Amino acid sequence: MAVDELDTRILRLLLEQPRTSVREYARVLGIARGTLQARLDRLERDGVITGTGPSLSPAALGHPVLAFVHIEVTQGHLDDVGDALAGVPEIVEAFSITGGGDLLTRVVARDNAHLEDVIQKLISLPGVVRTRTEVALRERVPHRLLPLVESIGRTSGK
Repeated sequence: MAVDELDTRILRLLLEQPRTSVREYARVLGIARGTLQARLDRLERDGVITGTGPSLSPAALGHPVLAFVHIEVTQGHLDDVGDALAGVPEIVEAFSITGGGDLLTRVVARDNAHLEDVIQKLISLPGVVRTRTEVALRERVPHRLLPLVESIGRTSGK
């Protein structure tokens, strides 16, 4: 789907001021509220906007340890293991991948001992052959989409 310059301005506001009202966004953008709402509806329908909830900090929730766990799965059991991962609350994301392993999970834990317990739980899942864990030391670039949105907005106007 094409994201034009107005969409880019809308998305920028949503990212920078997520708790502002639609009426205020329309005022700041200098467009009618109906126009803004139609754009928001289209961006949601097209899957560009995928959520509106708050961003939560696992560290502030008592889980400051972040690790990436690669999981190798027995052939034919990828879906079963993927379904089982959904039952582990410390797994905040999981992806099928190419390369070394079949799944990559983002895991949070209270401390290193808790991380070890989570990894042992993963190893015991039927279909898991082995795991490889990498502990994150410090976040260097936080999750962000604004630079991408702005880049797309610049190229759509050309």
